[in-house]
Amino acid sequence: MLVDELFSLVSYRRHPEAHIRLQREACQGCDHRACTFACPARCYVWNEERERVEFAYEACLECGTCLLLCDRGALEWAYPPGGYGVRFRLT
Repeated sequence: MLVDELFSLVSYRRHPEAHIRLQREACQGCDHRACTFACPARCYVWNEERERVEFAYEACLECGTCLLLCDRGALEWAYPPGGYGVRFRLT
């Protein structure tokens, strides 16, 4: 199964507050921007015009890849409160 196919098997219940907080000041000077190409949900995008990472938590798969890759300590990451977040339907 490809990662893109996974999106047909998930649903979301979005909490009004983000479960991931991005500290943009810590992102400044990051030369690899690993979050922008490693996140399977594509929650992180480099905005060339603003010269910063744009972040949207709404489609997050809660895999933690971004937290593992960020070597600048730019993320505060927690699972969404109970009943919120991604729901996987694997059948």
